[in-house]
Amino acid sequence: MNLIKYQIFSKVVEIGSLTKAGEMLNLTQSAISHAISSLELEFGLSLLIRNRSGIRLTNNGERLIQHIREILQLNEKLNQEVAAIKGVEIGTVKIGTFSSVSIQWLPHIMKLFQNQFPHIEMKLLDGNYLEIEEWIANGTADFGFVNMPTLQAFDVVPLQKDRMVCIMCSNHPLAGQSTIRIEQMIDEPFIMPVAGCDTDVKRIFTQNKLIPKIKYELEDDHAIIAMVQNGLGLSILPEMILSQLSDNICCRPLDGEYYRSICIATTSFKNVSPAAKKLIEFITRWVAHRTPY
Repeated sequence: MNLIKYQIFSKVVEIGSLTKAGEMLNLTQSAISHAISSLELEFGLSLLIRNRSGIRLTNNGERLIQHIREILQLNEKLNQEVAAIKGVEIGTVKIGTFSSVSIQWLPHIMKLFQNQFPHIEMKLLDGNYLEIEEWIANGTADFGFVNMPTLQAFDVVPLQKDRMVCIMCSNHPLAGQSTIRIEQMIDEPFIMPVAGCDTDVKRIFTQNKLIPKIKYELEDDHAIIAMVQNGLGLSILPEMILSQLSDNICCRPLDGEYYRSICIATTSFKNVSPAAKKLIEFITRWVAHRTPY
């Protein structure tokens, strides 16, 4: 069993490019191609389809990639356990994260954690809620930050309830109110977040049996804020995203209790690696005792 070939194959699938995987692994494209071909020869199976649009897994590759990732995770866990017995904290932890956590929490967490555990490396995978859940489920990430409820059955640790608020330009007629009722928004042009907290926003309107007048749908939080800032509509976003707003945009709480629930999720806390377990515990303590944003 050649773990180097497994690592190369897993990285190529994760990145979706032989060239980019080679750059990340500091290997030539020729070396990457040779490793994949050697693995295919060893298995007697075709694993990847290569064409002008890139690479994708064959049916055989789809069946085997999860097992290969599990082997790599177990090997990483074994190395970490051996190091822990020797009194050394080492390892690599891959974390699925979304933008507001990456901006508001992780820089502080990573700095403090690295000071305490300098030999544990953290790798961040930035995506939306659905992508993060997929990365956790298929082993690409050791754990991730998710928004409850999740589509997958994970072990979770609740971290924070993040209030959902209405944002508008500062000269909007509703800006003078202390809170905004959902029904006040349905006749306004609405900018819907997608591939992220759209599930929370849609749930708010569904609970109130209302349908917003959606004018634009955007994935990037900062793009949504810019559109609102220029008077193109209202939106609803988690408060955590809105820590630094300009003077010509304002946010108002919604009339009611509306939150997103940020959690850490993994397939199994029992089977997570020692380094990942240590980082999860560190994050949980930090969030519980940090100064609010």
